Amino acid sequence: MSRPPFLTLPPCAQAYRLTTARGEFAVHDAQPEGGGRPRGAVLLVPGFTGSKEDFIALLEPLARAGVRAVAVDGRGQYESPGPDDEHAYALDELALDVLAQAEALGEHGPVHLLGHSFGGLVARAAVLADARPFRSLTLMSSGPAAVAAEQRDRTRLLIHALTELKLDMAGVWREKARLDGPEAADDAFHRRRWMGTNPAQLVGAGRQLVETADRTAELARTALPKHVLSGEEDYAWPVPEMDAMAAALGARRTVIAGAGHSPAAERPGPTADALLALWDAVSPADPTSR
Repeated sequence: MSRPPFLTLPPCAQAYRLTTARGEFAVHDAQPEGGGRPRGAVLLVPGFTGSKEDFIALLEPLARAGVRAVAVDGRGQYESPGPDDEHAYALDELALDVLAQAEALGEHGPVHLLGHSFGGLVARAAVLADARPFRSLTLMSSGPAAVAAEQRDRTRLLIHALTELKLDMAGVWREKARLDGPEAADDAFHRRRWMGTNPAQLVGAGRQLVETADRTAELARTALPKHVLSGEEDYAWPVPEMDAMAAALGARRTVIAGAGHSPAAERPGPTADALLALWDAVSPADPTSR
């Protein structure tokens, strides 16, 4: 899971519920200073067991560069409500949520879309459903299909605990803490986020992580500019697998030195620079906006 380096929102950001045609979603929304028109907007979609806080260190550098940055909790994820039916968390359903979120943010035109880890699978599904609301797609630490074997096994254990053993979220957290060590057990924010997440969301999203098919060829046929960004190491998808996916997509490829599975939290400065470099190429910034 991602570990945000801090939890306090920067002065440029506010927390609220974004109203969309698919319901309300908890967001952190960072706006460029001065109240002027942003040169673009990015929608940041978190991964499995994650939340909008995983992007908190990106908000200020992106807003400082003139980009409106909006990080969202997906349905059933931490502070966004969601149904108690795992089928409501199929990728096609989550993709419709992302399209509705993009529409709600699209007052200045198409938005850049970034999905981290499982959020990358959701973002891909949204683009394949309708690429028109988006200016670019960044897949961060997200691969072409199901996660690596060790992570598939761990995810299946979680699904088994919630569906077959009928453990509640507190019981699963205690088992996770035993496996992950005392530092995880004492982490108040991660426990609060875990307890706030709908277990049906974990089951539904978890099944997608272990079963989803490779849709790289479909995505390659879309004209949208694409970016595959990761750390030097990754436990969820092997880095060479992401290299190959980027090549097949004809995508820009960025590897963030010193980062693992969560570049936005671990190395936010270089990650923001890499994102801005792509967006400058897609839609150059007004030199007076920075």
